[in-house]
Amino acid sequence: MSDVKAPKIEFPCDYVIKVIGHAAPDFTDFVVEVVEQHAPGITEADISVTDSSRGRFSSVQLKIVATGEDQLKALFEELKASGRVHMVL
Repeated sequence: MSDVKAPKIEFPCDYVIKVIGHAAPDFTDFVVEVVEQHAPGITEADISVTDSSRGRFSSVQLKIVATGEDQLKALFEELKASGRVHMVL
């Protein structure tokens, strides 16, 4: 078997994250607030929201400027630790 390594990301770069959680009126605002702390400068054009077919879940997709692996790790950990987020992709 050959060892295939994932491609290395060159920072800074545009990076898209998807955050999934229970749908709530303030879920998108919550996600944007947390992401903004780690990657300031998000605009309305960088945000896309999709609700599940039954309306139980909400998916917030954001485009950020990633500056390094430490930034992404801290962002993912804070979102997951909130208790409101089910998955970060």
